[in-house]
Amino acid sequence: MEKSTIRLPLFSVSDFVAALNQSLEYAYPQVGIEGEVAEFKVNQGKFVFFTLKDASASVGCFMTVWQLRMPIEDGMKVVVTGIPKVTAWGKFSITVQAIRPSGQGNLKRSFELLKAKLAEEGLFVTDRKRILPRIPHSVGVISSTQAAGYADFMKLVNDRWGGIKINVAHVQVQGEGAADQIMRAIDYFNGSSMPPEVLVIIRGGGSADDLSVFNDELLVRAVAGSRIPTLTGIGHETDESLVDLVADVRAVTPSNAAQLLVPDRREIITELRHKQVSMISRVQAAMTTIQTETNRAMSDMYTLLVRRCDMLLAETTQARRLLVAFDPQTVLQKGYAMIRGHLAVGAAVEIETQYKLITAEVTYVKDK
Repeated sequence: MEKSTIRLPLFSVSDFVAALNQSLEYAYPQVGIEGEVAEFKVNQGKFVFFTLKDASASVGCFMTVWQLRMPIEDGMKVVVTGIPKVTAWGKFSITVQAIRPSGQGNLKRSFELLKAKLAEEGLFVTDRKRILPRIPHSVGVISSTQAAGYADFMKLVNDRWGGIKINVAHVQVQGEGAADQIMRAIDYFNGSSMPPEVLVIIRGGGSADDLSVFNDELLVRAVAGSRIPTLTGIGHETDESLVDLVADVRAVTPSNAAQLLVPDRREIITELRHKQVSMISRVQAAMTTIQTETNRAMSDMYTLLVRRCDMLLAETTQARRLLVAFDPQTVLQKGYAMIRGHLAVGAAVEIETQYKLITAEVTYVKDK
């Protein structure tokens, strides 16, 4: 019996590549691959090529430079998310959609590379940082509303002050897409017709991989470019992110962010009471000083007035004595007489004594 001949499908090269890509798209629409970077290079400042390998295999990867959100170099272990594809020239590769360092050592290396780059650009200098208002009236919060750090922050803010208008943008704070969500929230608040006075970005503790979203270069630049002063409270006290370094004020935890954002009203009340007591004491001391000085001035004025009066009284007494001494009546009382008239022979004159007025005729005049 004659065997039947199996007919194989016949493709053109283009159709074959298209069929492979269709099969890949159906079976693996998106894949995540972990491996070591090799032959990393950037062409024309636009396109990134590298090989992802392990001990027994390798695969080529392609992406645009705009998708490279963290520094990558040869030897670094990474996780890529992308689409497997066969190129038109028959080469299998991964079109990378996202890439991130894998493992604490690689995360730290990527962090240090980007930190050095941004520091050289001056993004971390103190002179560019702004002071937060002491008691803001409106605050924009960027966080996951399901996170414990967010709950701690909100409770502490309301306990410490309260009455502040808080607008919250709920975002992912870890994982793929988190950085883009946070950047959109920053753009939203900055583009508002009535923007908040302070922008707060908070996230509780986590692993280095969880917190790596806050080392995303585009996110760091978005925080640096915010026209609203920024306060960050990310992770624990020992955690440090590039978003922390570029923010205007950095808190070590979400709870600490609440403490830096608003004062404790109980402390303010106590402080005001101390100031009130101190002010009353100062006013009373000032009044006592003024009273003492007033009394001293009045005493000095009284002494001066008495002295002046005594002087005027002495002058008056002396003047009175002179008047008495030169009073004609006093002279007459001593037996003298006053003559009035023209002293010439034959002239009539009037003579006044103490008790009498006499009219007489001048009969003889001689010069002494």
